Amino acid sequence: MQSSTPSLTHIGGPTALIEWRGLRMLTDPTFDPAGTAYPAATYTLRKTRSPAVPAASLPVIDAVLLSHDHHLDNLDHAGRALLGDARAVFTTTAGAERLGGSARGLEAWEEGELRASDGGVLRITGTPARHGPAHADRGPVTGFALAFGDAPEDVLYISGDTVWYEGVRQVSERFSVRTAVLFMGAARVQAVGPWALTFTAEEGVEAARAFAHAEIVPLHCEGWEHFSESAADIDRAFERAGLGARLRWPTTGEPMRLMRARAR
Repeated sequence: MQSSTPSLTHIGGPTALIEWRGLRMLTDPTFDPAGTAYPAATYTLRKTRSPAVPAASLPVIDAVLLSHDHHLDNLDHAGRALLGDARAVFTTTAGAERLGGSARGLEAWEEGELRASDGGVLRITGTPARHGPAHADRGPVTGFALAFGDAPEDVLYISGDTVWYEGVRQVSERFSVRTAVLFMGAARVQAVGPWALTFTAEEGVEAARAFAHAEIVPLHCEGWEHFSESAADIDRAFERAGLGARLRWPTTGEPMRLMRARAR
C-alpha cells in the first residue's frame, strides 16, 4: 500500500529521490564520481563525494525537479545525461528553453501537475529563489512547493539554491509547509565574491522560524569543496536558537519518511 506521506532518499549533494503516492521525483541530479573537476573561466568546482545510489540503479523517474541547469554542482554531466529518461523536467523558464525536450519552465507561483497512480494530482508550484545577494545574483533559480490537491495542507517545500530573503518568506506565508528541504552549506566561490550563495546556518534558523510547523531537512551542504559551513555548524546554530529538535538529517542512501508529525 502506498504511503500518504513522502519519503526522501538523499543520494548526495542536492540530489534526492522523493517518492510520494507512487510518484518518483529526483531533485537536482548529480551523479558524477568524486574527484571530478569542473573548470570555468575564473574558478573550478570540485566534487568530493560520489553518489550513494548510481544513476543506473534508479527507478523510472516521473519528474526531475531542477532548481537550475547552469551550475554543475546542481546538474553535472551524468545528471544531464539522465534528463531524457524522466517523464517530465520542471525548472526555470530560462533552463527549459536551454534544455528543450520534456523540460517545462515555472515562474514563481506558476503550477505544473503530475497524476499519481491512485488518481491524485500532485501540484508542483514554482517558488521564488535568489542565488546570492541582490547585487550579485548568480542567475535564475527556482524552488518547488509540492502538495496533492486532496491534501493541500501537507506541503513539501524544496528551496533550491537560494539565500534567505523576502521571496522565501512569501513561501511560508502562502503554504502550509510540513517539511522544508533547505539547500544549505553557505556555498562560497571566492572568484565571484565573498558572500554566501546558499543558506547559511543562521539563515536556515530564520527560515525555520518562518516555517514554524515544518521539520527542516538540510541538503546540499556536503560533497563539494565550495561549502563554507558544515553539518556541525548547522547543528550548533539550531541548538543555540532552541530549534535543534526541528532538524532531521537524512542518512545518505537510506529512505527517510517525511511529515511524521507536525513540528511544534
